[in-house]
Amino acid sequence: MVPTSLWRNRDFMLLWSGQVVSTVGIRVSSLAYPLLVLATTGSPASAGLVGFVQTLPFLLCYLPAGALVDRWDRKLVMLAADAGRALAVGAVAVAAVLEAAVLPLIMAAVFVEGVLFVFFQLAEGAALPHVVPPAQLAPALAQNQAREQGAELAGQPLGGLLFGIGHALPFAVDAVSYLVSFGTLLFVRPRLQGERDGGAGTRLRAEIAEGVRWLWRQRFLRVLVVLIGLTNLVFNALAIVLIVRAQQLGASPAEIGLMFGCYGVAAIAGAVAAPALHRRLPPRLVIIGSLWAWAGVFALLPLPTRPLLLGAVAATASLTGPLFNVVVGRYRYALTPDRLQARGTSVARLVAWGTIPVGALAGGILTQAAGPVPTLLLLAATMALVAAAATILRTVRNPPPLPPPQ
Repeated sequence: MVPTSLWRNRDFMLLWSGQVVSTVGIRVSSLAYPLLVLATTGSPASAGLVGFVQTLPFLLCYLPAGALVDRWDRKLVMLAADAGRALAVGAVAVAAVLEAAVLPLIMAAVFVEGVLFVFFQLAEGAALPHVVPPAQLAPALAQNQAREQGAELAGQPLGGLLFGIGHALPFAVDAVSYLVSFGTLLFVRPRLQGERDGGAGTRLRAEIAEGVRWLWRQRFLRVLVVLIGLTNLVFNALAIVLIVRAQQLGASPAEIGLMFGCYGVAAIAGAVAAPALHRRLPPRLVIIGSLWAWAGVFALLPLPTRPLLLGAVAATASLTGPLFNVVVGRYRYALTPDRLQARGTSVARLVAWGTIPVGALAGGILTQAAGPVPTLLLLAATMALVAAAATILRTVRNPPPLPPPQ
């Protein structure tokens, strides 16, 4: 039986609501980490280094994690990841209370959190088709995008506000959010995968290689993940640049949180419109148009002289993000067999998200060396080159047709 609405799909709503709380917690601490490092060291490069370490697992863990998640019970993977992340971020909260939040401790905690994020995300993404029927997949992807952007709206301002009250508070809130997610997962009923043999008789290396070969044969997806990787490089360099630029303009931690909250307002609007636009707009227009829209927004970022106006301009880049991600997600689920869901995603994410730590590190180093405004101009030029490459490539201009939902 297909529920008439996602809101009546009990198991999806349990999974989704737990992730709403958890994602808000992640956004709260994601703003608090660079603020904590800047408060204790005064160094944008050190803040960029923490961002690099937090996202380094994207480079190190995606391939083995994808193969392991395709072997293991996906629900148990998610439960273990939530418990481990609660402990890691809780340790930072305790250290902040004791005024012992030194850089090595922060780096160790964010690395553990990043590793477990990789496992959780792969397991959740692979489990989604077992929670919703095919006809609800695109709306579910859009609702997950709304979750991410709603968390951006609430989490970033809350992170700045809580950090202003006490340096430990954002991390304590994040730890509790993981426990809430753990609790909701316990009540999700479906078996979140098809039959598995646990990898019997197959080496882990062979299973990873199968995922790599599969993605390599998917020409459209192969090109797309490279474009996404370049885009992620630019966007993740942008975060620390915006924080330093806002501080340069006299913003407080709470104002910086509100500035990043503007992302959520625009992205929620984009997520609400995504299901309808996904049905009406051709994929090539969504992909190429989004890249050019982002290049235009980046070109405008050096102009604002007030923090909230800077946030409002940057937030317009979020309008097309949910639609872009829904189109990419539909292609991924349509083209990937269930037994390869985690591995296919892991190989794609290694390329598409492997640039995130490089972007975070580069953003901090470039900002410290050249200042925020020259760095913004460089990022705008890079995004324009990515958009031009997508426009030229025939594979992107003529993508394969999406099958209709059954």
